[in-house]
Order: sequence, then structure tokens, then C-alpha cells
Amino acid sequence: MRYNSLALGTAAALYLLCDGSKELAGIKIPFLNTLQIFIVAFSIWVSAGGHYTLWLAYKTLPRDALAVARGVKLLFKVRTAQLFNRSIPYFFAQNASNHPEKTAIIFDDQHWTFRKLDECSNRVGHFLLSNGIKKGDTIALFMEARPEYVAIWLGCTKIGVSCALINCNLKQSPLIHSISIANAVALIAGEELQEAVSQISDELKDLPIWVSGCGKNQTMFKEWLSLDVLLESSSTEALPKKLTSAVGFSDRLLYIYTSGTTGMPKAAIINNGRFLGIAAGLHCFFGYERQDIFYIPLPLYHSTAGIYGMGQALVYGNTVVIRKKFSASQYWTEAKKHGCTAGLYIGEICRFLLNTPPKPEDKTHKMKKMVGVGLRPQIWEEFTERFNIPKVFESYGSTEGNIGLGNIEGVPGKIGFIFRLVPGLMPYKIIKVDKETNEPIRDKSGLCILCKPGEPGEIVGLISKRDPLRKFHGYADKKATEKKIIENVLKKGDCAYASGDIIEFDELGYCIFKDRTGDTFRWRGENVSTQEVEDVVSRKVGGKDVAVFGVEVPSAEGKAGMAVITDPTRSVDLNNLLEELKVFLPSYARPVFIRLTKEIDMTGTLKIKKTTLQKQGYDLSQIDDPLYFLDSKQNQYLALTPELHQRLLQGKTGL
Repeated sequence: MRYNSLALGTAAALYLLCDGSKELAGIKIPFLNTLQIFIVAFSIWVSAGGHYTLWLAYKTLPRDALAVARGVKLLFKVRTAQLFNRSIPYFFAQNASNHPEKTAIIFDDQHWTFRKLDECSNRVGHFLLSNGIKKGDTIALFMEARPEYVAIWLGCTKIGVSCALINCNLKQSPLIHSISIANAVALIAGEELQEAVSQISDELKDLPIWVSGCGKNQTMFKEWLSLDVLLESSSTEALPKKLTSAVGFSDRLLYIYTSGTTGMPKAAIINNGRFLGIAAGLHCFFGYERQDIFYIPLPLYHSTAGIYGMGQALVYGNTVVIRKKFSASQYWTEAKKHGCTAGLYIGEICRFLLNTPPKPEDKTHKMKKMVGVGLRPQIWEEFTERFNIPKVFESYGSTEGNIGLGNIEGVPGKIGFIFRLVPGLMPYKIIKVDKETNEPIRDKSGLCILCKPGEPGEIVGLISKRDPLRKFHGYADKKATEKKIIENVLKKGDCAYASGDIIEFDELGYCIFKDRTGDTFRWRGENVSTQEVEDVVSRKVGGKDVAVFGVEVPSAEGKAGMAVITDPTRSVDLNNLLEELKVFLPSYARPVFIRLTKEIDMTGTLKIKKTTLQKQGYDLSQIDDPLYFLDSKQNQYLALTPELHQRLLQGKTGL
């Protein structure tokens, strides 16, 4: 049909061009003029497929124009900060000066004003200076969420000291690794996490340890000093200007950890410019205002709460409400109590909220917008309707990456969009990758092949050293950084950040998240490295072969961990194994399913073949081996019977 239209259009054009003096359908055709040429050209263009472009423009131009306008606003904010070498402490100082008595952080019944947060962070800065800690050093921060958490890392950054925000669920070797990879010169630990620190104290050697939250009480070990007591004698006065003014846009601010596929947490480098870009991106793209109050019951060591959330207070002067731990039953009650108008979420939070019994607060709060990642399309409309949320904005990004997508229209099930009319405006590309090797598929010239609508591929972010929003700062580990960069993407010599995420887009450019490449999967809002879990499980079962991967469970976000263990003699004691895993793995990383098998197939290079195992999952019809399921209520592994399997498929197991 398209070619017939093209032929007819071309024929009509040739007729007009060659015989303009004759009559056409009884109408005298004058000599060609500008308007006639335009009409002819337009007819040919439409016949050749231009009608599709017109339709695409009609559907996407308003959305794209809004994105461009907000993008310009973001770029102006970041570029101005880069030009004048401004840091996050600079923006915070502006807010603390302009409205010192405004509440910056609400925690339980505590209301920390910008003045109080400023003074407390000054105490931290003076204390560190008095202990010989200087610009360029790193402090490891290992504690649960509370206002002091923010004051500590803000005090560090005021004097150019980086703060490594360590996952408070870590124990043993992952915890040791996280402290050492950042080259921390001291550790500040929450009083509630002293036990985890005590387990690795021999490995920390002479590293100074200060405990926050214990007040004047004695810490667990005499050689550990109470930071609360030490800060009492520290000054609240502004830090020396020659030190604070020396902290600039490109200086390292934080380390935020991400699992990746290397088996141990990787310390992603967050400098002042990157922090600003992430925080301002949320504020600009989703249309937030300075009077919005954010409810953030998420861990502050995550970029979602630590940058997206706290960035609104530090950069824009918003009030944020934080919580030590997420509570589904208290979510809307607290959001209503504090007058919250905005919220951040991860997919698990939305599902947990839907599982709570209905109550009046579900609809009587003031929450107008929520932004997050991982809200399942299947529950999107149910969630927004039950809790009366006018706008839910799904987003996509990573702590360390230079990619950021946003569903600024709130279209259910979409994580954002890419430009279809002018794709060159967006520095993100979706490329074809080999399903087995996860390597880019290249053309004859050695360049990557771009996906078309409906073709899943890996999303990559083109790197530019001049554009602060397109830089890739990588990790503390240079080798880990190099592994995330691919070269010769669109042209020889260019390079891009490889996200490891499989994305698919439709005709209008709307994107959906498909899967992760490599061996990392997401469960309970956390990235789980299969290699890390395999190493721990294998050690605890006497060095047997172990394959770990994620499997989908109905009505649950992400993928639950499954471990296949070579155990021909059935000698593994699962209850004992579970107790061991509690010591060495956080709850979200412990396998939900365990399969005991006689042997696991290997490749020629002695790598475990996981493809078949993943396809079989926990399907009893495909497996003769014993299968077990972790019942969190009974705190033990139970045999996966047909009855329990059916309950799993119906989403009735409480996962």
C-alpha cells in the first residue's frame, strides 16, 4: 500500500511538472509557482511515508517539548554550578542562610531546622579537622537513618572529606571489603551496629572507630569512643572559609555502593556535580516545588533516599521526612501527620502498601506525586486509585551510571521514553546484545547495532568528558570501572557506559524494563550478586558446586534467589545452613529456594551452565530433585510440595 501511494503521488507530481498548461479534471492548471511546488513536494513526502512522521509528531511532540524545556532548566542549574565551581555545601549554605528556622528534616518527633543541621555539621567538620583528617580523605559511615547521619556526611563534605555510605545490612567480609575499598581513614558506626563492627574488629587494625547514638553511655568496647560526647566540645561556628571555598563542583562527595556482578559491593564515586545533577534532575523533570514536603522511609545509604531525597533538602530547601525503617502500616498515617505532598518509592513499597488493610488515611493524605522505580504495571492503576495519587512517575537510572529516564506523564508501566523524532538529542542508546555472552552485537564496521521498536537491548549512555551530566565517574576500583565501558558504539573512538539492563521501547519511544544482563538480580529493592551468594553458600556446604540465580514469583517484585547445590549424598543440613547464612548474608540475599541435585553441568572452561536451571526454576513438573522453600514465618526451609507450589503460583505465600 505504501509503495502504491508513493507511485500515485510521484505520477501526480510529474504530471504537474511536465504539463502544467493543460487541464486537470476540467480545471486549468497555471504555470508552476512556489505554493504548487510545495504542495507537490509535500504530496510526495506524505506518499513516501511522511504520514507516519506526522502521526509520530502529533503523538510525541508535546511530551518531547516538555522534556526539552525541563532539560534546559536542569542543564542551566548544573552548568551554572560548574561555571562558578559550586558544591553541595554551597547550596546548603544558601538555604540555611535564607530560611534558618525552616524544618529541614523530620524524624519521629524531632524537627531539625536548617540552622540545627548546619551547626551539627559544623561540629563534625571541626572535630575531623582536630583529628588530622583533611581534604581528600574518606570516612566510612555505617549506621541507620536518622538526622545525625546527614549531619555527619554533610560535615565531612564541608571540608572536602568524602563519606562512604555503607549498607547497614552488611556483615563479615562484604563489610570489610566496603570499608577497605574506599580507603577509609576512620569509621563512624551507629550504636545499633556495634555487634557487626565487633565481628570484624580484628581486620580493622588501627582504624579509629567512633560510635554515634550512644550518648554518654559506654560503647561496646573501651577503645571505641562516643562521637556524641566528642562533638559536645566541638564548635558550631562556621568552618574556615579557605577550607569550604576550596571544595568545588568536581570534588568527590560520597561513595555509594552497588552490587554489580563482581561478587562484592562496588563503591560508586559521587562527586558534587553528579549529586547535583541527580537531585536537580528529579526536581526539574517531575515538576516539584520548594514547598513540597517529601516522605522518604528508605535507607539513606541508597541513592534513592540519599541523593534523590536528601538532595531536595540540601539543594532546594525542601523539608524531608525520614524513618529508620519502612513501615507499611504507618506509611499513610505519618505522611498525613507531616503534611507530605511528595514521596519516593521502590516497587516493593507499593506492593507492601497494597497488602495493608484499608483505612481512612489511604485517601485523606496530601500526597500529590510519587517518584520511584519498580512499580509493576499490573498494580499501577490499583495503587494510584486506592491511595488517590494524582501522579506516579516511574523513573530509571543507576547510582553510578550516566543514564536517566523519566516517565514525566505518568503512563502506567513505562520507565520513561526516548526521542523518536530527533533521537540525536538523547545521549542514551539501546543496542543489540548477544543473549549468551551479553556482549554487544556489531556490524561489519565494528560499531554497535541500534535496536528498533519492539527489539529488547541493553541501554547505554554515551560518555562525554565535557558534559557533567554525561560523565561516568565509575568506582573506587579502576578495573571495575573499565568493565562498565564499551567503545566504538556509534562511531570509532566513542565510548559509553554499559548499564547491564535490558530495555525495550515502542513506536512512541516509551520504554519498559525487561531484565538485567549478567548475574545480578534485584530482590527486596536490593541488587543481589549471585557470585557473592555462591561463594558464601559453597563455603558453608563444604565447597560443593553451587549455582545461584533469580526466579520470578507471582505477585512479588523483582526475582527471588534460588540456589542449586550439588549434593548427591543429601548431606546438606538446610537448617544449619540457614543459621550460617544469617551471619554472612543480609536477609534479601539469602536464597528463597534451594534445590539439591546430583550434579551441575559445566562449560568447557569450567563455568556453571545456568540457562537450563533458570528455565526450570522451581517448576515441579520439570524437576525430580528435592526442592525447598524458605518460610520466613517458621524460619526454616520447607519441602516444596505440590500444595505449597500452588500457593506460590497464586501469590499466597506472603513473599
